[in-house]
Amino acid sequence: MQAALLPERGVVKVAGDDARHYLNGLATTDINKVAPGKPRFGALLTPQGKIIVDFIVVEALPEDGSGFFLDCPKPLVQPLIDKLTFYRLRAKVTIEDLSTKLGVMAYWGDKASGAASDYGLYYGDPRLAELGMRIIVPPELAAETAADLGASLVDADVYDAHRIALGVPRGGQDFTYLDAFPHEADMDQLAGVDFDKGCYVGQEVVSRVEHRSTARSRVVPIAYDGGAPMEGATVLMGDKQIGIMGSTADGHGLALLRLDKVADALANSVPMTAGGVPIRVRKPDWGTFVWPGEENATS
Repeated sequence: MQAALLPERGVVKVAGDDARHYLNGLATTDINKVAPGKPRFGALLTPQGKIIVDFIVVEALPEDGSGFFLDCPKPLVQPLIDKLTFYRLRAKVTIEDLSTKLGVMAYWGDKASGAASDYGLYYGDPRLAELGMRIIVPPELAAETAADLGASLVDADVYDAHRIALGVPRGGQDFTYLDAFPHEADMDQLAGVDFDKGCYVGQEVVSRVEHRSTARSRVVPIAYDGGAPMEGATVLMGDKQIGIMGSTADGHGLALLRLDKVADALANSVPMTAGGVPIRVRKPDWGTFVWPGEENATS
């Protein structure tokens, strides 16, 4: 089992009598389904349905401070707080940035699901079981926490390679905040959107895409040999642009691609390249959306 402190992650706490109802009116995920030990993946959207910030919502027991802890990208902590504050109005909630005190550690591999520690608040990654577990803990206790879990402490790059190999997107690398829709970032596939919950900001656009199956672009896994394509490189089908390259590691990568163009490339055996590097595109193992050449997939 391996563990890595994720320096790019921050922690925001939302607490108070109205916290659950307040968050449920904003997030793409059903906060009513969040409970201690049962986290959810979700996001705040613009009214146009684009992702402002995505996060994992964790509820703490009273002995752990109660309230909801949002495991989110550290560079977006302040924008998240600003947006939450904007919508707070008269709701009885408190919003607190805990990123200077607390960090997020991931741990994965054999026996990760059964490993627990008293050092922090631990929970399974709700996006994909293979991503393992996470724990909110003071960063200075990373080594002690890893030892308590029985895990080897490794660099965050090792976890990132694990994520990339699984084909799971990361905001800021594989899609651009304020520019990507949830379906493009595969949030509909990774339990990040509840389509049967009540209203939230941006819901109409997301529901329209879901019901019309009009997600033309998605972040999908790619493979390459030799040197990796640069992040942000243009992906070409022959000489036509079909997408943008995202993160890479150890022969695996992610790219935001037009699926109709991928279909054309596969059907006509047209090579695809990213920054001049030949790439091979595949459907993620967890994907249920229709892939080029498939007829019976479900979205």
